[in-house]
Amino acid sequence: MGHQRYIDWVNERIATRPGRIVLLFLVVTVAFAGGLGAIETETGQQQFIEDLESYETFQDIQRDFGASFGESTTTTTLLQTSDNALSKRSLLRSLRAQERIADTDGMRVSDTSSPARQIARTLDPDATTLDAQITVLEGATEGEIDQAIRTTADENPAFTSSVSEDFNREAASASVTESTVTHDAAEIDNREDRVRDIVGTVGGDIRVLGGTPDTITTSLGIVLPAAFVLIVACLLVAYRDLVDLALGVVAIVMALVWTFGFIGLADIPFNPLLVSVPPLLIAVGIDFGIHVVNRYREERAAGRDIVAAMDVTNRQVLVAFFIVTGTTVIGFLSNLVSAFPPNRDFGIVAAIGIVFTFLIFGIFLPAAKVYVDRLSERYPIPTFSQSPFSSEESALGRLLSGGVTVAQRTPVVFLLVVLVATAAAGGYATGVSTEFDSDDFLPEEETPDFLQYLGPLAPPEKFQSVENRNLRDRNFDQEERVIVYIEGDMRRDDALESLHRASRNPPEEMDSERREAEVTSLVTAIRDRAERDPEFRALVERNDANDNGIPDDNLPVIYDALAESGQLEQFLSEDRRSTQVIYTADGTATNADIKAAGDDVAGDYRQDASPTGIAIVFQDAGTLILDTVLQSLLITLVGSSLFLIGVYWLLEGKPSLGVVNIIPIMMAVVALVATMRYVGIAFNAINGGILAITVGLGTDYAVHIVHRFADEREKRALEPALRRTVVGTGGALTGSMLTTVGGIGVLVLALNPVIGNFGLLTALSVIYAYLASMFVLPSVLVVWDRLRRYDGTSGSVVDSVFPWTEEPGVITDQTPARTAPEGDE
Repeated sequence: MGHQRYIDWVNERIATRPGRIVLLFLVVTVAFAGGLGAIETETGQQQFIEDLESYETFQDIQRDFGASFGESTTTTTLLQTSDNALSKRSLLRSLRAQERIADTDGMRVSDTSSPARQIARTLDPDATTLDAQITVLEGATEGEIDQAIRTTADENPAFTSSVSEDFNREAASASVTESTVTHDAAEIDNREDRVRDIVGTVGGDIRVLGGTPDTITTSLGIVLPAAFVLIVACLLVAYRDLVDLALGVVAIVMALVWTFGFIGLADIPFNPLLVSVPPLLIAVGIDFGIHVVNRYREERAAGRDIVAAMDVTNRQVLVAFFIVTGTTVIGFLSNLVSAFPPNRDFGIVAAIGIVFTFLIFGIFLPAAKVYVDRLSERYPIPTFSQSPFSSEESALGRLLSGGVTVAQRTPVVFLLVVLVATAAAGGYATGVSTEFDSDDFLPEEETPDFLQYLGPLAPPEKFQSVENRNLRDRNFDQEERVIVYIEGDMRRDDALESLHRASRNPPEEMDSERREAEVTSLVTAIRDRAERDPEFRALVERNDANDNGIPDDNLPVIYDALAESGQLEQFLSEDRRSTQVIYTADGTATNADIKAAGDDVAGDYRQDASPTGIAIVFQDAGTLILDTVLQSLLITLVGSSLFLIGVYWLLEGKPSLGVVNIIPIMMAVVALVATMRYVGIAFNAINGGILAITVGLGTDYAVHIVHRFADEREKRALEPALRRTVVGTGGALTGSMLTTVGGIGVLVLALNPVIGNFGLLTALSVIYAYLASMFVLPSVLVVWDRLRRYDGTSGSVVDSVFPWTEEPGVITDQTPARTAPEGDE
């Protein structure tokens, strides 16, 4: 067969030139190592949402109304905590902190906003500078300040949004206040650290809110060493030989260097999801390594020499590795349909990494094993145990044969019970939820105590920026903004009247008064200016036909006059063809409700209108997560099934084995989703491709069982062929499962809980696939074998149904095994 020629070609080179193969792979490793220094990390939620239509609308708003959203500005948020953050002492500290920030070279402060400034302006409306406001507060009594606080709270709605929810009007007190500093620059070097140092000079507890901490490097520093130590320990148990252990570790390191080097050379940003790639590759590599070494030891124990043993080993494992690699690559590449760029990058990197792992463990490791074993025959290289991982007489062998025992006695009844249980679990699994939350990208406020024993690899005891965010979330009413981006000729006479009419009768999720939404828009900007500027008010009145304060004639003239105040560019684009209307939504409403309300109000505008905002973007992302889960799972199942059917048709002449192979994987998928619902883990941007990964990794276990069974069944009767398959291959699968679960399970140590959950789910998927392959698949194989030989006319099992396959004679335990084909000995 065609594939045998390729295997013969590989085996010949492994037998005749193992040293050259080893050298070639080492040279390639050095080449890939050159890309390690080019890796750049990328964190935060923006990378996941940048392709969403609602986020693109948000970017359109940034482009058209730069003064409002500040592509060329940045903001620092300060939180001040105290028994009374509105006391005279606290207010003065707040103003002095703002003043010192503004006076520092390089901070480029264009504006500051705080409750302290608002209170000072209430005491003295002419105090417009920070210095003047400090003077006003220094000269005021505590009673005067308390009265000014009450007046400010009554007259200025913005004041209550910048003080904590425990604000007491009568006592004129609050435990937390929020201030903002606007910098006239898109980026300032070490801005947060510099501001933190400055505010530390004024006394009191004033904190810089801070951005999202970068936990990727720290997580890798924890996860990789932990995975390495755990895996080495597992490999010591599996191999029980230092030489084989060293070869396995070298192969794993090579796979990681190749993959990480590819990331750097391909200029792929290292996002949080890629933290899971090393454990995945390590897990698959260990699986491949254990199968190579275990199968090789089986053949050596049977009396074959080095070359013959490796020849037989490669004839079986290379085909199995190819099948596993194919299905796993399909599973990972299904992430290319994801709406999130980091997931697509993950799919590409993981797929490439799996191919690298296949090449290294399918060619390099056998060649290195042959090379070292030949050296050991000439030199006193110490070796320890060279026995297979399990045998029929071992305790593990007896445990693993439990699935065979059930398959012998009542396979049909057992499969019916499994089918009913799987159907019930599937019904329960449909209740799993999906979500997209900015908290998914944040570590916990405090890191576990045991991580502090890692010395130089230890993370910070706590993340101050996360603590500050939690402080703000606990103490401030969280309102959501819905921004409607409107495209149309805003110079038309009815343009402003149309904006005003659309704000009537808003959904209940939108803040409103007297059935009119509380909005900030071009209309409100005109009204505010008219209240403060008599000349502008007269201009509006001359062009207001219905006397409602909204001009409906000569709008270009109105806009030109408004531009003089600097307010126009916040709401009207330079070409006068787009505007924005900002709604305030109830912060307690769900993202889905806010999204529906945004769509509702956008539909009230006569022009083209698109709603956006954080809640809407997150809701769109959450919807796409479910789409990604379903699409990637469908692609993986269909692609893997067709691949397996085609491969088994070409290799064994038995396409139905491909269907048999996918059955335990379907069970693992259902069990995993049911577990997610039970433990309360929702699908999110990070774990959205977990089901495709389950199919990809889980297929490994079924492939080794099915492929080995097909090979053994050609030589032996059903029961001995099945028992030899499950016990022989099951030992390697057990070692592989334990090391894979351990290697991937270390992701629970990652600083981002969502990455830890991803590791937990991946480990569970491997366990479920292993259990289904070891204990359910044997019964499936027995039923499959009987159906292939069933003669409907006679009602009995016959020797052959398919004339193009050669079958063993009789299905009995007493049937002698067939002589192996020439070349197997």
